[in-house]
Amino acid sequence: MKALITGASSGIGRDMARYLAQKGWDLILVARREDRIKELQKELSHVEVRCITADVGRAEDCFALYEMVKEERIDMLVNNAGFGLAGEFVKTDLDTELNMIEVNIRAVHILTKLFLRDFVERDHGVILNVASSAGFMPGPLLSTYYATKNYVLRLSEAIYEELRRKGSKVKISVLCPGPVNTEFNQVAKVKFAVNGIPSEECARTAIDGALKGRLLIIPGAMMKAGLFFRRFVPEKMLLKLAYGFQRRKNER
Repeated sequence: MKALITGASSGIGRDMARYLAQKGWDLILVARREDRIKELQKELSHVEVRCITADVGRAEDCFALYEMVKEERIDMLVNNAGFGLAGEFVKTDLDTELNMIEVNIRAVHILTKLFLRDFVERDHGVILNVASSAGFMPGPLLSTYYATKNYVLRLSEAIYEELRRKGSKVKISVLCPGPVNTEFNQVAKVKFAVNGIPSEECARTAIDGALKGRLLIIPGAMMKAGLFFRRFVPEKMLLKLAYGFQRRKNER
C-alpha cells in the first residue's frame, strides 16, 4: 500500500507519515522544505519513501506532481498542506491571503479531482482532506482561513455523496480537528485559548478513520460536543462568541 501526503514536513502530515509507516505503508512525501522531508525519509527507512519538493500553492506544481506519480499505484491521497493568518480582514495582508486560498483550496481541489478520477476508474482508493473544526463555523479575526476550511469540508461531503450514490468503493474523509499542537500557531500568529491535542493523536485518529471510510473525523470528545451544541446557537450569537474566542487567541 502507498500513500501520498502533502505538507509532510511537519505537524499532522509528518505524524500521519510516521503512523502509516508503522502500518507498513510506502510513502510519497511532498513539501516545500526538502531538508525536513529528507530527514523524515531517513527516519522511516524501514519502508519505501520517496520525497518530492513542490509548492502546492502553485497550480503548475500540483499538475506536475500528479504527472510524476500517476503511473504508480497510489492507494491514499492526503491533502494536508495548509496554513492560516489571524487579524482583522481589512488589515491582513492580501498577498498572504491569496496564497492561503491557493494552498488551502485550489491545491486540494486540483489534487482531489486528478487522483479521484484514477481511484474511481480502479474502484479503489482513499482520499483524506484535512479541514478543521473551523469548517463548521464563521471565523471573525481568522476569516479567510475559516472560509477555506468551509470549502474543503463541503467539497469533501459533496464528493462523498456522489461516490455513495454510485456504489463506489472509493472512500473520501475530511479531518476536522480543533486545536492541535503544531507549527500552525506560529505561522498564523495566534495562541489557542485551550490546550491542543497532540499532533500524533490527531494523526492516528485521522488515518484510522479514513481507512474505515468515515466521512467526518473529529478528534476529541470535547470538540465533538462543542460542534454538536453549536447547531442550537443562533447565527448572530455564534458570530459574537466566535469573535470573542478569536480575540482572546490573538491577545495571548
